[in-house]
Amino acid sequence: MLSLLLLVLTVVGLIAVARREAGALPALAVPGVLGIVGLVLDAEFTGVLLLIIAAIIAACGLPALRGAWLSPRLFAMFKRMAPKVSETERTALEAGSVAWDGELFSGRPDWQQLMRFNDTGLSEEERAFIDHQCSVATGMCNAWDVARERADLPGELWDYLKKERFFGMIIPKQYGGLGFSAKAQSAVLQKLAVNETLMSTVGVPNSLGPGELLLKYGTQEQKDHYLPRLADGREIPCFGLTGPRAGSDATSIPDVGIVCKREIDGEEVLGLCLTFNKRWITLAPVATVVGLAFRMFDPDHLLSDEEDRGITCALVPRDTKGMEIGRRHHPIGSPFMNGPIKGDNVFVPLDTIIGGHEMAGEGWRMLVECLSVGRCITLPSGATGTGRYAIGWAGGFARVRRQFNVPVAEMEGVQEPLARLTAKAYIAQAAVYQTANTIDHGESPAVPSTILKSQLTEFQRDILADAMDIHGGKAVTLGPRNYLGIGYSANPVAITVEGANIMTRNLMVFGQGAIRCHPYVLPELAAKDADDAKAFDKAFYGHIGLIFGNAARAFSLGLGIGTPQVPFDEVAAPFAKDVTRLSSAFSLCADAAMASLGSKLKQREMLSARLGDILSNLYLVSMVLKQWHEGDKVEGEAELMSYSCRFLLNRAEQAFIEVFDNLPSRAVGKTLKLVAMPTGRRWARPHDDLSRAIAAKVSNDSALRHKMLQGTWDTNDGVQDNPLARYNALLETQERAEVLYRQINKAYAKGKLPIQALHPEERLEAALAAELISTDDADFMRKREAEVLDMLTVDDFAFDAFVTDKDKATQHDVIA
Repeated sequence: MLSLLLLVLTVVGLIAVARREAGALPALAVPGVLGIVGLVLDAEFTGVLLLIIAAIIAACGLPALRGAWLSPRLFAMFKRMAPKVSETERTALEAGSVAWDGELFSGRPDWQQLMRFNDTGLSEEERAFIDHQCSVATGMCNAWDVARERADLPGELWDYLKKERFFGMIIPKQYGGLGFSAKAQSAVLQKLAVNETLMSTVGVPNSLGPGELLLKYGTQEQKDHYLPRLADGREIPCFGLTGPRAGSDATSIPDVGIVCKREIDGEEVLGLCLTFNKRWITLAPVATVVGLAFRMFDPDHLLSDEEDRGITCALVPRDTKGMEIGRRHHPIGSPFMNGPIKGDNVFVPLDTIIGGHEMAGEGWRMLVECLSVGRCITLPSGATGTGRYAIGWAGGFARVRRQFNVPVAEMEGVQEPLARLTAKAYIAQAAVYQTANTIDHGESPAVPSTILKSQLTEFQRDILADAMDIHGGKAVTLGPRNYLGIGYSANPVAITVEGANIMTRNLMVFGQGAIRCHPYVLPELAAKDADDAKAFDKAFYGHIGLIFGNAARAFSLGLGIGTPQVPFDEVAAPFAKDVTRLSSAFSLCADAAMASLGSKLKQREMLSARLGDILSNLYLVSMVLKQWHEGDKVEGEAELMSYSCRFLLNRAEQAFIEVFDNLPSRAVGKTLKLVAMPTGRRWARPHDDLSRAIAAKVSNDSALRHKMLQGTWDTNDGVQDNPLARYNALLETQERAEVLYRQINKAYAKGKLPIQALHPEERLEAALAAELISTDDADFMRKREAEVLDMLTVDDFAFDAFVTDKDKATQHDVIA
């Protein structure tokens, strides 16, 4: 009995030491002291065993002892097994900064590190711009007009965007730009997301492109010339990166710039001879200045002895001789300006290189450092704005559309997708806002940018699909009245650009995060490259302590032992505590995957994707919790927050299970499952009661609906009709109308109204004639039913309206 007690105390003691990552000395003290106790109390075998364990810990853990025999062997083994990190990969890994993502990777997230990013909100100037200028711009757009009749934004809208400096949101005021914060840029794009072409047109110049590159790397002369012209729209920029041979693998650019000399106006000019073939370049057809990425070579050593100078970025005016530009691609669903750019032996002076010739070869670093910010904002904000509008449209439609004598919003088959899309929009709002807030605090979030881009554009796909299902025939019939279908068909563009989601999820989220965010992997690799045994010893044994610490934390927290400290109220705290638990389990699984697979983990993309899914969901839960903590809460929001967190934590646990089941070593997989989930899964999918409650709130004129629609164009004061404003107006009188609907339908069911009164309008008039409703109620319902019918009506066209070549139109005998 004494032996068993000593063993149990040893295990408990070692778990306690490991949880705190206290080091080798406290760890060897536990079996050492208990071993001596065993010898004293006549439990000799157990005492000797514990002393042997203490001796092993001392030999392997104490720096003075391990350095003499173990550390050199481990260092030699690590140098043989560690994956080689190329300069290109190193540049990408070192780009950006690490913040909350690093805390999640540590396995012991300090929530105060997230809370330190306090939210100062938007300035009065930013709010005024969103309220007025953005409303005017959105009011000029109709999806059908833009996509089918013009294949472009209206000319007056282009003029307005330039006049109001929409293209200069990121440009400082000293250069004539708006100088907006990241949060304000995001809010602008969310409001403009009512039309995907408008959002893309404004978003791209304020994302990765000449403007941001010039701000960070341009010479003063380049800034002074271009930035004021970009801010006021005199220059429209595009950036040529991708091409037929280089898509997601942007480092494989085959476009070249050869350093050479040309005689220009009687003078010898040092410059570049560019040959390039770019595709899928947004704004290229109308761009006046082209940012161009290419591989630079100096075969005649005109600049230095180095021939291959690497990827370089230059600014090339549209009217440069030899530039072929102006043709268009036809992006699916949306006619935003996008097209190819070509050039063969196009000569440009050397000073067209962004930053001057000193920045030759620095193009890849420039791109990856800028991309982390732009990728956090543009497409995630578009997805978030789409979610806001989808709630407004789908909730409004579901309430005014009646079938079986009730609003379809009362049907559970509609409530489920309506609640689901609302939760995804809520998550997106929190993630975009809070991540933009970290940017405003000086962070450059590399890994979160991959999470937001891949996760929120996938949410957008799901949100639009659910909204389409709720609308049914209303949304599948295109025309000027259809506010949803064209955006739905354009969604694959967001999935594909700025790093296709397949690549981002499988290669970047965990692949970049495992090295960039891990507290020890990057120092270990740096020690290997520097052949620094002492630095390796420090990093490696810190890593070992982290592994044991995470195993102890995950196992004990999984058993309900210990309570993580979290700064949230009683509603949010349970979710935050489980993020802490799952963070420990995630960090442990990440180390296990890297240790068991080594460099092969790069090829095990499905496994890497699932580990990335865990990180992504934990990050998104964290953003929801911070938003909840800081925001003004409204009635019904607690249910929505709970639904969102449960949804994300359920997905995280599912990803864990799939990691356990697919690790090549079944023993490792089963052991990890036992340690990380000793009592099994905790989080089921959100309960139906939550779905019913959320759907009821967002399909009625409620505080929650108003909050979810903040920042949308919700007034009917534009050039074009605003369906959202019309739905909102109908919901304001829904309660009165519902009483009358029930009263009239009840009378019809009892035979008090003519049986042939099948239309709502006919029953209304019959009820008035029978004096079942008042004249005032009848007038109210006439106007309402006319408005509802107009909102439910779809478009129709002449028989050959869609035939672009009338000579090819098929002639049908039945057509006169």
